[in-house]
Amino acid sequence: MRAWDPVVSRVGELIDEDRVTFGPDRVEPGAIRRYLEPIELDSAIHTDVEAARRHGWPGIVAPYTSVWSALLPAVWSPERGPLYPEGAGRDAQPAWSPIGDDVVPGAPATSAVFGADLSLEFDRPLLVGERAGAGPRRLVACTPKETRVGRGAFVRFERDVVVESGERVCRMSAEIYLYDPHPAKGADGD
Repeated sequence: MRAWDPVVSRVGELIDEDRVTFGPDRVEPGAIRRYLEPIELDSAIHTDVEAARRHGWPGIVAPYTSVWSALLPAVWSPERGPLYPEGAGRDAQPAWSPIGDDVVPGAPATSAVFGADLSLEFDRPLLVGERAGAGPRRLVACTPKETRVGRGAFVRFERDVVVESGERVCRMSAEIYLYDPHPAKGADGD
């Protein structure tokens, strides 16, 4: 657990370069429509510019929960190859992830990660035509811990999500668990 000391010692600091990294695409009406379809969210402010204006918005509003769609880099691309190796099991880790352990400077190498918590405090929603970007992460906590799934650390950080003008859209707080899984038990209980 001492391997996490370099991360623990940085609590309260920025752990990224002090710059904004923008998502790959601007918010567009078609992406909002496709986002709304599977959750059957029927609100005219997300599809009709006049309805949005009647409710005080300058244009079509993206659902608050869709901020990740505009913010995260593409998870898969042809240049990277398959996201999961052939024959990967149910709990296989992807070959690449924007929340992998390589994104926490000073963290010891681990072989698995999952999101443990996420909260977003919005100032306002994204609008059609805007491009969302994430500012640098401030390390809030690093708690080394052995759990039932493995040994690692819970790492919590905060960051602001902004648009190209620099206006803040929301404050994000996220926690991930970076860990090495316990060895699988054999049929004889080992």
